[in-house]
Amino acid sequence: MAYRFLEHATDAVVEVESGSLSGAFEDAAEAVAAITLDPKTVSESEQRTIRAEGKDLDYLLFNWLEEVAYAVVPGGFAPKRFDARVSGSGPYEVSCTATGEPLDLGRHGFRVEIKAPTFHDMEVRAGGRVYMRFLLDL
Repeated sequence: MAYRFLEHATDAVVEVESGSLSGAFEDAAEAVAAITLDPKTVSESEQRTIRAEGKDLDYLLFNWLEEVAYAVVPGGFAPKRFDARVSGSGPYEVSCTATGEPLDLGRHGFRVEIKAPTFHDMEVRAGGRVYMRFLLDL
């Protein structure tokens, strides 16, 4: 796990550090899943593709977080593992195979639904190690 949750009174603030851009997007998706449900309760019996595009890395991250959050509760999918590939140099695209199973709110320890990602305090630095910080409105 290369993400951590920072203190915030009402929302979720997440910090991600990774050796690659693709790895950082995988870690960001894992954080979204962990906010919503208990990943320890999810088996890996099904795969789904999740994609996002963005004119720059901030927009790519925003759109990615939105797509991952949508896949969970509205999409009825409990993801456990993410295999993402980021391509492009502006515009960017992330394509991911997410492995998990159909969502069962009771069995998967539903915690909270994410309303939306925000651009507030968002930061993406990609050079050598990748650093991301983002806020999710709960």
